[in-house]
Amino acid sequence: MPIIVRLDVMLALRKMRSRELAERVDLTEQNISLLKSGKVRGMRFDTLERICAVLNCQPGDILVYEPEEAGTPQLEAPQRA
Repeated sequence: MPIIVRLDVMLALRKMRSRELAERVDLTEQNISLLKSGKVRGMRFDTLERICAVLNCQPGDILVYEPEEAGTPQLEAPQRA
Protein backbone atom coordinates (compact mmCIF):
# COMPACT_ATOMS: atom_id res chain seq x y z
CA MET A 1 0.00 0.00 0.00
CA PRO A 2 1.44 3.36 -0.94
CA ILE A 3 0.37 5.06 2.32
CA ILE A 4 2.95 4.37 5.03
CA VAL A 5 2.08 4.88 8.71
CA ARG A 6 5.07 6.30 10.59
CA LEU A 7 3.49 6.37 14.04
CA ASP A 8 6.36 4.35 15.50
CA VAL A 9 8.84 7.00 14.31
CA MET A 10 6.84 9.84 15.89
CA LEU A 11 6.50 7.92 19.16
CA ALA A 12 10.26 7.40 19.25
CA LEU A 13 10.93 11.08 18.49
CA ARG A 14 8.58 12.11 21.30
CA LYS A 15 9.98 9.43 23.64
CA MET A 16 6.48 8.14 24.28
CA ARG A 17 5.30 4.57 24.66
CA SER A 18 2.32 3.12 22.84
CA ARG A 19 0.55 2.59 26.14
CA GLU A 20 0.74 6.28 27.05
CA LEU A 21 -0.49 7.34 23.60
CA ALA A 22 -3.37 4.86 23.81
CA GLU A 23 -4.46 6.28 27.16
CA ARG A 24 -4.19 9.89 26.03
CA VAL A 25 -6.13 9.43 22.76
CA ASP A 26 -8.66 6.99 24.21
CA LEU A 27 -7.76 4.01 22.01
CA THR A 28 -6.81 0.48 22.97
CA GLU A 29 -3.17 -0.55 22.87
CA GLN A 30 -4.24 -3.16 20.31
CA ASN A 31 -5.49 -0.43 17.96
CA ILE A 32 -2.29 1.60 18.41
CA SER A 33 -0.31 -1.55 17.60
CA LEU A 34 -2.36 -2.10 14.43
CA LEU A 35 -1.79 1.50 13.38
CA LYS A 36 1.97 1.20 13.99
CA SER A 37 2.20 -1.98 11.94
CA GLY A 38 0.24 -0.49 9.03
CA LYS A 39 -2.34 -3.26 9.18
CA VAL A 40 -5.29 -0.87 9.06
CA ARG A 41 -7.17 0.12 5.91
CA GLY A 42 -8.30 3.48 7.24
CA MET A 43 -8.33 5.91 10.12
CA ARG A 44 -11.00 8.35 11.25
CA PHE A 45 -10.08 12.01 11.04
CA ASP A 46 -10.98 12.55 14.69
CA THR A 47 -8.56 9.77 15.67
CA LEU A 48 -5.83 11.33 13.54
CA GLU A 49 -6.59 14.72 15.09
CA ARG A 50 -6.25 13.36 18.65
CA ILE A 51 -2.98 11.59 17.82
CA CYS A 52 -1.55 14.73 16.22
CA ALA A 53 -2.61 16.85 19.22
CA VAL A 54 -0.92 14.51 21.71
CA LEU A 55 2.24 14.09 19.62
CA ASN A 56 2.30 17.79 18.64
CA CYS A 57 2.73 16.96 14.96
CA GLN A 58 1.04 17.27 11.58
CA PRO A 59 -0.79 14.42 9.76
CA GLY A 60 2.05 14.39 7.21
CA ASP A 61 4.47 13.47 10.01
CA ILE A 62 2.49 10.26 10.57
CA LEU A 63 1.19 9.40 7.10
CA VAL A 64 3.54 9.31 4.10
CA TYR A 65 2.69 8.57 0.48
CA GLU A 66 5.18 6.35 -1.35
CA PRO A 67 4.20 5.35 -4.90
CA GLU A 68 4.19 1.67 -5.72
CA GLU A 69 7.07 0.33 -7.78
CA ALA A 70 6.71 -0.12 -11.54
CA GLY A 71 4.94 -3.29 -12.53
CA THR A 72 2.57 -3.35 -9.59
CA PRO A 73 -1.11 -2.59 -10.09
CA GLN A 74 -2.18 1.00 -9.50
CA LEU A 75 -5.61 2.34 -8.67
CA GLU A 76 -7.20 4.08 -11.60
CA ALA A 77 -8.48 7.61 -11.27
CA PRO A 78 -12.29 7.80 -11.35
CA GLN A 79 -13.80 8.78 -14.67
CA ARG A 80 -15.69 12.08 -14.78
CA ALA A 81 -18.97 12.29 -16.65
